[in-house]
Amino acid sequence: FQLLLNLRGLWRLTVLLLSVSSLPAVTALLEGLYCGTEVCYDVLGVSREASKAEIARAYRQLARRYHPDRYRPEEPEDEENSHTKFLLIATAYETLKDEDSRRDYDYMLDHPEEYYQHYYAYYRRRLAPKVDVRIVILVAICAISAIQYVSWCSSYNKAINYLVTVPKYRIQAMEIAKQQGMLSRTKEKGKNRRSKEEIREQEEEVIRDIIKNKIDIKGGYQKPSLSDILLCQMALFPFYLSRYVAWYARWVYRFTVCREEYGEEEKLYLIRRNMKLSQAQFDSLEENTKQTFLEKQLWVRENYEAYRKEREEEMKAKLATDPKMKRYRRWMKNEGPGRLTFTDD
Repeated sequence: FQLLLNLRGLWRLTVLLLSVSSLPAVTALLEGLYCGTEVCYDVLGVSREASKAEIARAYRQLARRYHPDRYRPEEPEDEENSHTKFLLIATAYETLKDEDSRRDYDYMLDHPEEYYQHYYAYYRRRLAPKVDVRIVILVAICAISAIQYVSWCSSYNKAINYLVTVPKYRIQAMEIAKQQGMLSRTKEKGKNRRSKEEIREQEEEVIRDIIKNKIDIKGGYQKPSLSDILLCQMALFPFYLSRYVAWYARWVYRFTVCREEYGEEEKLYLIRRNMKLSQAQFDSLEENTKQTFLEKQLWVRENYEAYRKEREEEMKAKLATDPKMKRYRRWMKNEGPGRLTFTDD
């Protein structure tokens, strides 16, 4: 009886080994990758050691044979099969002609168990952009820079057009033009005589040029400069960074280590930093306003905080006595923005 049990156990072990050995082995040919269940080398009829020239020669021969414009099958089914065959040949050639793609394919054949790695390598190559990313970034920066410059030119021209209509600047420009003899109206006779409209247009152009050259506009409507666009700023960034580091080191050495007194330029810088204004915003302030800041010693943090609170109190008092603000507060209290009212005010 014991012998029978041993034979039965041996039989079960034998059946298990046979079933395991009959399982399909791990295959490197994955559906949807490269040539699918076909080996790209076998499709072209070349070995894995074939050179690029041999692969190209085999592809040309097969392409001439199975190309849809040349292949004339006898039955419709053969035509469909030839088309599928031609696509498979083209896929095999595209896979093997590129060194990187061929390296990934050979790695898949040698390491069939790394499924996810093969899928990642295949779709990373297929979905990767064909154009160099650096070129795309450069083109984008150039486009943004061009839009910046055009927009700044438009804002500057709008500012000049407005200043031409302001009587104060217009009169000053006409006086300068008369002093320079640019508006002298000489009597013209014959064919060279101009009409009143042409003379007026010339005068407007002279006034516009004088205002453009004499007035220094600050802020968002200032005269555009190529050095301010994004492309130039990025190109000059190392220079600006090194200059800022040198300036900061000099500042620490002079005013922290050596304890020097602040000059007028340094005081204005500290005032601008306390007010959290940009350089363009601070430059747009009047000179007498800057002198007032210097007289009140606003570069000292405590003095600036006291000045800021004083200005806030003045603003609150002004708003409290303003008739428009009184009407607004009364309207907010009685009706409010979310109520329906038929009052005239």
